[in-house]
Amino acid sequence: MASLFLLAAIFIFTFHSASSANTSYQTYIVHVDLPPAEEDGVSGQLSSSNLETWYRSFLPSSDAATSDSDNHHTPSSRIVHMYRTVITGFAAKLSADEVKEMEKKEGFIYARPQQKYHLHTTHSPNFLGLHQGVGAWPESNYGKGVIIGVIDSGITPGHPSFNDKGMPPPPTKWKGKCELNGTLTCNNKLIGARNFASQLPGPPIDTFGHGTHTASTAAGNFISNANVSGQANGTASGIAPLAHLAIYKVGSLESMFDSDVLAGMDAAIEDGVDVISISLGGDAITHTTPFYKDIIAIGAFSAIERGIFVSCSAGNSGPGNSSLYNTAPWILTVGASTTDRKIKATVLLGNGEAYEGESLYQLKEDGLPEQFLPLVYGSWSGSESLDVKGKVVLCEMGEDDNGETVKDAGGAAMIGMNDETHGYYTEPLPHVLPATLVSYEAGLKIKAYIEGANSSTSTAAISFRGTTIGDKTAPMVTPFSSRGPNLVSPGILKPDIIGPGSSILAGWSVSVSTFDNKTTNLKMDSGTSMSCPHLSGVAALIKSVHPDWSPAMVKSAIMTSSTQTNLGKIPILDQRYRTADVFAVGAGH
Repeated sequence: MASLFLLAAIFIFTFHSASSANTSYQTYIVHVDLPPAEEDGVSGQLSSSNLETWYRSFLPSSDAATSDSDNHHTPSSRIVHMYRTVITGFAAKLSADEVKEMEKKEGFIYARPQQKYHLHTTHSPNFLGLHQGVGAWPESNYGKGVIIGVIDSGITPGHPSFNDKGMPPPPTKWKGKCELNGTLTCNNKLIGARNFASQLPGPPIDTFGHGTHTASTAAGNFISNANVSGQANGTASGIAPLAHLAIYKVGSLESMFDSDVLAGMDAAIEDGVDVISISLGGDAITHTTPFYKDIIAIGAFSAIERGIFVSCSAGNSGPGNSSLYNTAPWILTVGASTTDRKIKATVLLGNGEAYEGESLYQLKEDGLPEQFLPLVYGSWSGSESLDVKGKVVLCEMGEDDNGETVKDAGGAAMIGMNDETHGYYTEPLPHVLPATLVSYEAGLKIKAYIEGANSSTSTAAISFRGTTIGDKTAPMVTPFSSRGPNLVSPGILKPDIIGPGSSILAGWSVSVSTFDNKTTNLKMDSGTSMSCPHLSGVAALIKSVHPDWSPAMVKSAIMTSSTQTNLGKIPILDQRYRTADVFAVGAGH
């Protein structure tokens, strides 16, 4: 009998353990009705304690009693975030069976698993017509008194972009917090920093660089003599250099979820920001996700209701049609375009032809720029097997820069050739050897020269010509900038606007090594992630002058004052040098 009892006990324990082990928990975003009316007599709003009790009543009974004093972070329970303003609801770790049970409770509306999201300057202010001491900048007080909330990967405190020289204290309406500690903390520029990345505990430090780049683009303070290896030299600043910054870390490059994004937006609204800048978006499914299931659309709607302007990146899935993110009508959806700055590296061929390209690798010493070397063609996979030692190699560019392959094989220099999709769009890349990137058309001509009758004697050199200003094709729509039509709401034209998003020099979280063995805390980056904070900064400038304007009025002012022509006085072009349509430029630049 004792043996049978022991076997039965072991069986029951084993069965229970296996069942527990097989229970799959994931974070769900849960929407519920408002709790029974019981209001805080002072504010007229539901009290925090009543709201928390209401949310916990939907949890399995064993977890409902667990509480945590922090309004947003509750590590001791299943609840990941409790939302106050963006929705009535919460994010919690639940099993599918528990959600089914939750559906039976009065007040439950809807629940779904969280989704993964992705992260989507010295000259660009001048390109937009912003100049120190004259014109729009001083007339708009450089954005003074406006708070920009940046929802991103965190911040790098102590970076020169976030010094508070000349900055007034934050407005009295500010209710935010600073979760930085030690010697690097908040100041009158960086007035708040909080972490809502549920899988990345700790202070809201940017370990990747994206959040630092976007924040410094929107409202970084002035940095003199900013450059990368002597190129793109000038005074770097954000578009609204006297605006305040409030940072909400919601993830990193590999870990970002919409439940955390919603928590960041929830806090930004409560804290009292004036502008919210969001340079990220969901997976491909969100191209068609209805707005009531789109976390950014939901959070932005709550922000707009409270007079907060919201600017979002359009996405980097272009140039295909209907590739947009963040298309809700109440959001300013921002596509990307070039500026008129180029960092030139021109290909010189032995037949006398020359083709303009770009490169951050800029030789200054005597050598290759004056020396013609044998020129060969090497495919992406075949460069290793070719005899490239001491030669210039023409490579078709793939997703990665094949400079390392050419360098390891003994190549002296590289000419990167665009693919057909990227067309005439080039950007200066930080190559590991003397190199340049040329257009698809130029690449075809160089390839034809190599394959010609005198291919055995084909030669080339690269002439490094440095930074130039005044490219007449600018602004040009970048190939990566997502295009319309808007699938979710076809009657609403998207993107709304395009702005500088190519080769934008701004702050970075870690030291960046350059070809000349120098390091810098600035980096050139491209994407609609870069164009979005430009427009967030523009909105801050307008709000500084017109604090009583609604988000719709600010959006209208931006869109109706845009331009549809480039510096060459012709309609804005795309990367094929064809006139860009409204699904690429929206209202204009």
